[in-house]
Amino acid sequence: MYKVHFENRFITVSSEPDRLQKYSLFHNFRDTKILYKLIADFQSDKTIKNLNIYATDIQLLWRVFRIYFTEVGAAGGLVKHTSGKYLFIEKKGRVDLPKGHIEPGEEPEICAVREVSEECGITGHKIIKHICDSYHTYGWEGISYLKKTSWFLMKYEGDMITEPQLDEGITKVEWLSADELNDIKGNAWLSLMEVINSSVLRSEI
Repeated sequence: MYKVHFENRFITVSSEPDRLQKYSLFHNFRDTKILYKLIADFQSDKTIKNLNIYATDIQLLWRVFRIYFTEVGAAGGLVKHTSGKYLFIEKKGRVDLPKGHIEPGEEPEICAVREVSEECGITGHKIIKHICDSYHTYGWEGISYLKKTSWFLMKYEGDMITEPQLDEGITKVEWLSADELNDIKGNAWLSLMEVINSSVLRSEI
């Protein structure tokens, strides 16, 4: 199954109807033109909270779904300090994790480490493991983009720097304990909370 975020709404792509979650709409994929109209309607109609598109051949469906968008790659990190606290930033008024676009020829792991340094001012952090990949869309100059972000768990032993990198658009840097993570839900994107749930709140690290 693939889950694509449109801000705090989402479309899931699956091989069969996903009955585990209450969806606004279900659609059995058979025709590309109908699929693309469905995506366009979902983009414009914010009253539709979520949509499940399904087909037996999920890989074919996923390829056709992605063709609708211009694809871009990004990578980011969830940094855990030896104290047990996690590194978060505030950007554009939202709690977030450091991330950024992958440069041509750059591996996602290298990008994630670089972006954490550039956005948070720390060095010496190292990747422990890949957490998950997330997908979200955005529009720019009339083009619909689909961004795949590769997320990595990192360890860090240095100073817990809290000075925001204003030239990177960061307005706040903070280190939070696992017990404090539920408090940021109201000011964080749904996709971000799913990354956190995949690592911290499910005690997989």
